[in-house]
Amino acid sequence: MKQIHNRCKQSNLIALLLVGLAVSSPALAVGYSITDLGTLGGTYSFATGINDAGQVVGGAYIAGDATIHAFLYSGSTMRDLGSLGGTYSSAATGINATGQVVGYADQHSFLYSGSTMRDLGTLGGSLSQAYAINDTGQVVGAATATTVGNDAYHAYLYNGSTMSDLGTLGGKSSFASSINNAGQVVGRADIAGNVYYHAFLYSGSMMKDLGTLGGGLGSEATGINASGQVVGYSAISYGVSHAFLYSGSTMSDLGTLGGSNSYAAGINDAGQVVGYSRTASYAFHAFLYDGVNMVDMNSLLDLGSGWVLGRASGINNLGQIVGTGTINGQTHAYLMTPTTVPVPAAAWLLGSGLLGLIGVARRKAA
Repeated sequence: MKQIHNRCKQSNLIALLLVGLAVSSPALAVGYSITDLGTLGGTYSFATGINDAGQVVGGAYIAGDATIHAFLYSGSTMRDLGSLGGTYSSAATGINATGQVVGYADQHSFLYSGSTMRDLGTLGGSLSQAYAINDTGQVVGAATATTVGNDAYHAYLYNGSTMSDLGTLGGKSSFASSINNAGQVVGRADIAGNVYYHAFLYSGSMMKDLGTLGGGLGSEATGINASGQVVGYSAISYGVSHAFLYSGSTMSDLGTLGGSNSYAAGINDAGQVVGYSRTASYAFHAFLYDGVNMVDMNSLLDLGSGWVLGRASGINNLGQIVGTGTINGQTHAYLMTPTTVPVPAAAWLLGSGLLGLIGVARRKAA
């Protein structure tokens, strides 16, 4: 009976140590490495999107800093995607799982697939811009809906051959900014009277007004994930906007980094949100919202990295983040990749004690 009692005491101690190990110290902590994506020969670049393969898109000045060209960064190489043959700049705004890229060049939407840039046209006017593409190849953006010179853009959905007008919320203009693999589209649209625009969710054939964070002002949706969670920003008073997360039927204020304004730009399927916010010193800093807290992404970098991260624009399902920051006095696109940190020393010691106790228990039982 005494042997059984001792074994019970040892089992209880082991259980307590296991609980302590689980609660006091997580097995892994997340840190980040950062990669400077460089430029196309000029001094400036910005990143707009990333897929789960870690391919990044955006825009960069070419040599001479006269023109911005769309780029695709894959592996360790930034490739110039060129233009549609005109004299205007180009920029890439979205990329899907198969590496298809969308954006705008020479004032028209483009789809870059393989090694070819294709003009997607307009809704009857002279201008269009593409902002996102899902894994089935559906593209969303905005295009002028009437004649040259008319400034009324309408959100569109491109299905491989046809550009469809998604309409508005009763006003003049609308813009589509993101689409998930279910074909749900988000963006902003003018409401009746054209004084304010509101964030919308387009699903099926209906455009739903997502409302605002209050104050009777405007809002805009910028991203949507697989489960239909939507992010964006909403004015809460004149001149003050806050990032929001819309989930279910509730729009939640994500706050700021201590300043007056914040803007959400992207969300992954785990619900992690990225964007940028004013700090207490009035500077714009990139943020990561983990479901509980809004974290200044500059605090996630090693001291002495030399970077100041001004904006985050996209996050993939591996937690990789892209955006724009300054390094060595220049503004460059960056890629941040999560890394794992060894178990803290205290947790290691606790684990060592546990292993020792298990060894003692086995010897006594033998």
